[in-house]
Amino acid sequence: MFVDEVEIQVEAGRGGDGCVSFRREKYVPRGGPDGGDGGNGGSVILLAEQGVDSLSALARQKHWKARNGQPGRGSQCHGASSDDLVIRVPPGTIVHDAKRDFVLKDLTTPGEQFVVAQGGRGGKGNLRFKSATNRVPRESTPGGEGEVRTIRLELKIIADVGLLGRPNAGKSTLLSRLSRARPEIADYPFTTKYPNLGLVQVDFDRSFVMADIPGLIEGAHTGLGLGHEFLRHIQRAGILVHLVEPDPMDQTDPLANYQTIRNELRQYDEALGRRPEIVVVTKADLPGAAAVRDQLAAAIDRPVLLISAVTGEGLNQLLGQIAQEIRERDNPS
Repeated sequence: MFVDEVEIQVEAGRGGDGCVSFRREKYVPRGGPDGGDGGNGGSVILLAEQGVDSLSALARQKHWKARNGQPGRGSQCHGASSDDLVIRVPPGTIVHDAKRDFVLKDLTTPGEQFVVAQGGRGGKGNLRFKSATNRVPRESTPGGEGEVRTIRLELKIIADVGLLGRPNAGKSTLLSRLSRARPEIADYPFTTKYPNLGLVQVDFDRSFVMADIPGLIEGAHTGLGLGHEFLRHIQRAGILVHLVEPDPMDQTDPLANYQTIRNELRQYDEALGRRPEIVVVTKADLPGAAAVRDQLAAAIDRPVLLISAVTGEGLNQLLGQIAQEIRERDNPS
């Protein structure tokens, strides 16, 4: 199950109480204080980990609590501090404070972590209060309370390349052809219900991550067809590959379909309208695909590629174009 938004409550551990204790030893008639400190409570830490691609594990558990620190004991024994509770999330997870509605952290890099709830400090034992004027202290401090926070986690997948287009444009087929990803593929619209990621190997030492974004329809920027859930993932893609079906099942105009998707991107986020884009007409093996490619290229005054994920036609040219765009992005002149 793919989950890209979830709300949970995190609770850090309470610190252990300090101890009031005095030495009781034979032949030591004036034993002094020996109460130890309490241990620190465990914190709750979010860790962005490569290989985690969904928030589904968090959707099944709404409350996450770290362990409390242990209380201090006599004989100057300090209580044990508890281990931190580490919650693993996908890179690209945005952490929101659910009650105050602001962003706490954007975990974009694998290995990046964030303490979302700080554990309570351990209390002080009476040994800490011994002084020249207070030789028999009977005071200690309780452990501090751990932070409790309700957070909302929002996943925006991070990919070098995002495949977009209308339903049934061939995005999943292309991803399965270029990578080892195996998204669901069928001959009806809206087969893809959530983004799929695949690693595409260009050559021995060059690769990139490609994301298959579920199909967009007119009105997606207002939420139609789960548009908000789909569009949020495109925001993280560095390069867009716009797939245009030459002969749509609903008999719509391919050129109008292209403009519709472009309009939805701009209305959702102006920055998406300026994102580098490679335009591709798919299903080159269909009659009339080449003519649609020529008409679209003339309409937008830009080169348009023609490919077939089934026969492999044009795939090497597409990979070369993507690799060039990535080089230009990473090494701007």
